[in-house]
Amino acid sequence: MYKELIQSIIATDSGFTAFILRLTLGGVLFPHVAQKLFGWFNGPGLTGEMNFMTTQVGLSVITAALAILIECAGTFMLLTGTGARLAALGIFGLFIGMIATWHHPHGFFMNWFGKLPSGKEGFEYHLLVLGLCIAIFIEGGGRFSVDKWIAAMLK
Repeated sequence: MYKELIQSIIATDSGFTAFILRLTLGGVLFPHVAQKLFGWFNGPGLTGEMNFMTTQVGLSVITAALAILIECAGTFMLLTGTGARLAALGIFGLFIGMIATWHHPHGFFMNWFGKLPSGKEGFEYHLLVLGLCIAIFIEGGGRFSVDKWIAAMLK
């Protein structure tokens, strides 16, 4: 019973489409994760991100920590193709939450021309992430994924 459930979650083919999708999304999310965790790329680091999410966005400490955990773990899972569908589902939910709690009031567009204060971007980027998540959820991890390797081991 559990074996069939795991097989259905990690099932994927050897195509390049899912591989390209998950590396694209993971590669785009990684710098954001590095900003939040380590302060790389002029990011706030974990303390600064927690402060922003709890004071500016208004999230509880637990919700903020879970959001950071989902984004960080999900990015790693996408890059390695480990539980790619679960990672896509988690990131999808996270980005729906980002749109609903912070980005929606700022409109559709990113802050391309610097007319809004820093951090007050719209949600166009988030829609692209949602689309990639849906495609990865449908396709799975694809070629060169840990999911593909585990599926072969379970046969």
